[in-house]
Amino acid sequence: MIEILAPKEFKTIPWKNGQGETIELAINEGGSLDNFDWRLSIATVCHDGLFSDFSGYQRNLVLIEGQGISLAHDSQRIDVLENCLDIASFDGGCKTVGKLTSDTIKDFNVITKIDKVEPQVNSYVGSKQVQVELYNNDFCFAYSLTDEMVVQVLNAHVNVVPVGHLAKLSINKKESQAKPLAVTFTGKNMIIVQLKTIENGR
Repeated sequence: MIEILAPKEFKTIPWKNGQGETIELAINEGGSLDNFDWRLSIATVCHDGLFSDFSGYQRNLVLIEGQGISLAHDSQRIDVLENCLDIASFDGGCKTVGKLTSDTIKDFNVITKIDKVEPQVNSYVGSKQVQVELYNNDFCFAYSLTDEMVVQVLNAHVNVVPVGHLAKLSINKKESQAKPLAVTFTGKNMIIVQLKTIENGR
């Protein structure tokens, strides 16, 4: 139902283009850098440059530290992330060039295969209480930048998630149910990610 992944469980892997490193927080079972359905990671960007090619994938990038970055996609559309927890969503197959506002930044990445997973990525600045619905075969993740989070399932089971840890929620086959499961997150400066499998037909 719920797993709390600690930083010691995260993996450091090279960027696909070899220009840096990523801390991989979670990836679908059996997934690898070259072939996965979904992946969550945190990257440090130290200099301007071209982003890795992830053709066939959707990218959601959240600014979590630093003064900001602008992302130019195919020399056309530009996303400017100025404030902490600003989000950019774009096609991983675009030629995306990042330009730092002043200095190094960190970003939280959600990369999903377009024909497999429908992502919903939301960030919440300040103290918030957020409720989401979890369906069979889907996943929900939550990450807090500054304070511990409280995760409550069905108004009963309560879990405390320390800062820098990742909460992962899912419904396994034995727990499968007709109605979606209500999950409440209480915390400060949170990122909540819902990954819906397209095969569900919703």
